[in-house]
Amino acid sequence: MWTRLTRVLKHRWQSDEAAQRAIPPALLERLAAQVAKSETGHSGEIRIFVEAGLPLSYLWRPDSTAQITRERALSLFGKLRVWDTAHNNGVLIYLLLAEHRIEIVADRGLNMRVASDTWPRLVSDMSAAFKAEDYEGGLTQAVQQVTHLLLQHFALQGGQSNPNELPNTPVLN
Repeated sequence: MWTRLTRVLKHRWQSDEAAQRAIPPALLERLAAQVAKSETGHSGEIRIFVEAGLPLSYLWRPDSTAQITRERALSLFGKLRVWDTAHNNGVLIYLLLAEHRIEIVADRGLNMRVASDTWPRLVSDMSAAFKAEDYEGGLTQAVQQVTHLLLQHFALQGGQSNPNELPNTPVLN
């Protein structure tokens, strides 16, 4: 009970503007440009979602914070339609500010081509930047590492182009 109450207070303590403070307009533009540049070399789609705190419906669950964060990322993967790409190779980079946690959710087209320890390893590599509140460094690293995997498995061939199936601008909530 105390764990859930503490979690609720921690997340409700985050103001509605926390995501906008962490990712100011200039950084938002730089991240969108990085995603757009990335997508010129492969057929994948990358979405970034930054959330200050979880919705109340997630906070009362008895599950661990890690499980809840993962469930939220999976839910957003669907809501943002990252799963709905032509080659099933969309990737969601989810950052939860209240917990300094990141989740990477990849669609089945990419997931089946990479080792099962790939995503936890990438998240571990980036976690130091997020704990230090270096959101630009952490998100830039995330985009670069996801780009590397997409180029490895879904590189565009000469004359091909990526039709940009999803918006490049990160979502702040």
